[in-house]
Amino acid sequence: MANDNEEALRRVAGRVKWFDPSKGFGFVIADEGGPDILLHANVLRNFGQSSVADGAGVELLVQKTQRGLQATEVLRIDPPEPGDAPVFEDAMRIEPSELAKLPLEPARVKWFDKVKGFGFANVFGRQQDVFVHIEVLRRSGLADLQPGEAIAIRVTEGQRGQLAVMVGPWESAITPSSRD
Repeated sequence: MANDNEEALRRVAGRVKWFDPSKGFGFVIADEGGPDILLHANVLRNFGQSSVADGAGVELLVQKTQRGLQATEVLRIDPPEPGDAPVFEDAMRIEPSELAKLPLEPARVKWFDKVKGFGFANVFGRQQDVFVHIEVLRRSGLADLQPGEAIAIRVTEGQRGQLAVMVGPWESAITPSSRD
């Protein structure tokens, strides 16, 4: 029940201004303009992700509170638009139609270092670690991964071994998808 200082929920599209998983929050800039929207880590976790990349497109349910605009639910996250960032060649060489044919596999993050720009995940049933590059993470709409985090990944054979070419929420690997 909203009081005099709170409004009903409304749907807002925008872009992530920044999100810091270690702080547990970040801000979104609405496409329609206006004040920044607080995006708390718990709201993001309810969507099935622990982080989101700066510049990612989002659709949110937002509520005005005494402290300003706050996201209450994440409805959609789209990866950031390709920019001038260096391209990770092994991951980029795959056509979107071929990428979609790769199975989403459940995995756990072994470790990931945002400063170094890479880390590794373990896919259930595989002995070899899977390399996860920050550019692949960014293109998947994520900013960071935490050790032990459950994720879904699409894997291909890169020049130096197994390579993640897409990273998503854990639920996408265990739920049949009707999307192509």
